[in-house]
Amino acid sequence: MRYLKDKHDRGYWGEPASEYWELVFPLCEEHNIPFVPIDWFELDVWNAFDPFNGYSDVERKELEQRDDHWFAEQMETYQFGEIPFNSKEFDRVTRQKYEWLHQVNAKAQNFRWVVRNQIMIQRVKNTIEAHPGKRILCIVGADHNYIFQEELMIEPVELLYPLR
Repeated sequence: MRYLKDKHDRGYWGEPASEYWELVFPLCEEHNIPFVPIDWFELDVWNAFDPFNGYSDVERKELEQRDDHWFAEQMETYQFGEIPFNSKEFDRVTRQKYEWLHQVNAKAQNFRWVVRNQIMIQRVKNTIEAHPGKRILCIVGADHNYIFQEELMIEPVELLYPLR
């Protein structure tokens, strides 16, 4: 990750969200906490796997509207749990959204979602292995919550989710 090479280089699309710069990186620096990046995608091929590629302009517009609808449904779950978008309700809607995207374009969904999450989860497992007995805070976008929970709950770790 570019941040580890140059703490002032905010990079391009795909680099950490503003919350990292405002909260996570300063916390890590202040408390000398190692930061291990886990996110993965490669922009040079990412756009080639747009889930709406191959559809006509009319179909694409309809699919984008449906995608917006899924996002709105996700946002409606904000009131569940102590932390917005950190709840079983959010995870349920999110899983449905990604199942729908699989129906729309299985190849794109496999690349952008399944493989990406497998790589990210393996990076978490590698971090756990490299820091035995240590507490690890794993921060991912809320859409990843349900799949990370499923995969990490079978590991020999104490998983705290949803956060309280």
